[in-house]
Amino acid sequence: MDKTILESIIEEVATELYQKWYNSVPESEKTEESSKAMAKNAFDTSFFVIQRFMDKFNKEAEALKGVDDQGSI
Repeated sequence: MDKTILESIIEEVATELYQKWYNSVPESEKTEESSKAMAKNAFDTSFFVIQRFMDKFNKEAEALKGVDDQGSI
């Protein structure tokens, strides 16, 4: 099954966020369990932030569309 563009973006951002977090952990504290937890948290955080951005972006776009439809812009 092909991924949507949004799913691909979320996955890419989550991977980058995970790498940033993973690189900041001292080698002596890196475990498979902590790595899995960071990966899950990176995905969840990325999904949440991107979803909130899209919701707010779409809300503002709709508001602007309403203004444009009235000929005010």
